[in-house]
Amino acid sequence: MPSAAGPETVQQRLSDLEAHLEQENPILLSAVQSFRALDRVAYDLHLLPENQSFASRVPWWPLISVLGTFSAGKSTFINDFLGHQIQRTGNQAVDDRFTVIVYSPESHSRALPGIALDSDPRFPFYQMSRQIERVAGGEGKRIDAYLQLKTCRSDRLRGKIVIDSPGFDADAQRDAILSLTDHMISLSDLVLVLFDARHPEPGAMRDTLQHLVVETKGRADSSKFLFILNQLDTSAKEDNPEDVVAAWLRALGEVGMTTGRFFTVFSPSAPPIADETRRKRFEAKRDADVAEIYMRMDQVEVERAYRIVASLRGVATELADESVPLLTQAVRKWRARTLLLDGVVLLLAGGVFLGVSIPAGDWQGLAYQPAWLAWLESQGMERAARWAQFLALFLAFMAHLAMRNLSAMTVRGWLRRQLKGKDLPGDVLAAFAANTKRWGRELIGWPVGLTSSSESRFAQVLHDCETFVQTLNERFTNPKGLKD
Repeated sequence: MPSAAGPETVQQRLSDLEAHLEQENPILLSAVQSFRALDRVAYDLHLLPENQSFASRVPWWPLISVLGTFSAGKSTFINDFLGHQIQRTGNQAVDDRFTVIVYSPESHSRALPGIALDSDPRFPFYQMSRQIERVAGGEGKRIDAYLQLKTCRSDRLRGKIVIDSPGFDADAQRDAILSLTDHMISLSDLVLVLFDARHPEPGAMRDTLQHLVVETKGRADSSKFLFILNQLDTSAKEDNPEDVVAAWLRALGEVGMTTGRFFTVFSPSAPPIADETRRKRFEAKRDADVAEIYMRMDQVEVERAYRIVASLRGVATELADESVPLLTQAVRKWRARTLLLDGVVLLLAGGVFLGVSIPAGDWQGLAYQPAWLAWLESQGMERAARWAQFLALFLAFMAHLAMRNLSAMTVRGWLRRQLKGKDLPGDVLAAFAANTKRWGRELIGWPVGLTSSSESRFAQVLHDCETFVQTLNERFTNPKGLKD
């Protein structure tokens, strides 16, 4: 597991990021400052340790993910795009790890182990070993079996990152692979999903279609998915390619994909189609489709800006609408249960006390005057009498402490059930634990650090997000038709 960075290290990383964005994209510079505002609220609420930042939840470089089945031609497609033989190719599972490909000025490529990604917050898959450990116990320490970082001197990589995935239909390590795939999809600005045209029976790819189509067609960012039928040149030689394309379109339609872009391509390095007429027709279609795909890949920075603003808005919204209300509800439950148990213990103790003291004749009207206390005082043992009273108060305090802890334990179980399956910003369990360690919080009934300014900060960040989107729209669009 990577060691936790100190608060100064995190703040220095954010400062370095701000220095970079000041020249590259001032809008995103403001987004970093809004992330800092959310961090301050989360620090006060103990939802976030001071050695972390919500800005680390999102990669700040434009991301392009390439998904697909084994032998779908993902690696060849990436090599053609980069103009370098960076990925191994072949019909077998030659690259069985997620490969993050970044630009390097060095003339030769380097392959770095998975820890290079797991320990660097600038890249996707930061601290991914922890997530792998959650979904596949014992696998977190084998991070190098799942991830690798490669460098490439290709101008197409400047300012962006390309992620190549292992074959999607792998059975081994399936849970961890699916978890990484979902994480990669959520972070990406553009997702290319490649299918193998040499397999004309798309029903055989049912699992792939289920995960990559059915589970993405309802997403708000579904437009970032491009579906590509690759290696169509082989079908052009052996089958009627129009029938192959129609079969895939029907299969995609059956699982609900009736919109979106669907491309048909093959590698320029593939052996030429013998039939000249067919070859020209397919090459023209391929060139047009590849040009459109490359254009989307080259313009991914625009999607990156909107994606980061959307992530900022999502963190602010989930904090305001889910994390903080859930923490508040947990603290209130803890308070109510503690006071209830205190009352029950007080009633039980009072009942036992009265049941013993009344028959013993320790009461003179409404005054408690036990014989043992009078005897101590008559013997000049007032100090022992005071110690007896102190002991009674101490036992009452210990009973209250026990009720606090018992209430906290039961509420923690409830809170874990509420959090199951959710990935909310901030550690609500840790924040709840911090509240239960503070004396007097059970009397106040709201989380430590929660003030009227907390809600106003959330509202300000959400307002800033609208401003950022409007600024981006003005930067990339011109609905009024004004001349520069």
